[in-house]
Amino acid sequence: MNRNRVYSELRRFRTFEDRFAYLALPGVVGKSTFGFDRWINQRFYGSLLWQQARDAVIVRDHGCDLGIRGYDIHTGLLVHHLNPITADDIVNGEEWLIDPEYLITTTKRTHNAIHYGNEMLLPRGPVVREPGDTSLW
Repeated sequence: MNRNRVYSELRRFRTFEDRFAYLALPGVVGKSTFGFDRWINQRFYGSLLWQQARDAVIVRDHGCDLGIRGYDIHTGLLVHHLNPITADDIVNGEEWLIDPEYLITTTKRTHNAIHYGNEMLLPRGPVVREPGDTSLW
């Protein structure tokens, strides 16, 4: 598989929307990704190697959605593979699966938007308030 999405390139995009556009996939809602092999990825995500890689990525991204400051994640934090993974990748112990160059911190909502290419699922940007602003958002 061509691993064409990498963190070093993703970080060049300054806005949340641009990062989303870089990551968006043309997924189909309801299409199974692991099917009967789901146990393989569940075992992987429970491994010490994954937990260590995940923790390092969360620290690097300051716990922010797509690593963008101001998009703090308070609940439901995920670490997303920039490129889709397969059961074979896990079984073969592909090193890129735990390489931070291929990982980004995200929310479940943004993660779903990436997989289904649906911008409507994206969070809105931080509200910028000005002195004297009395509107309620």
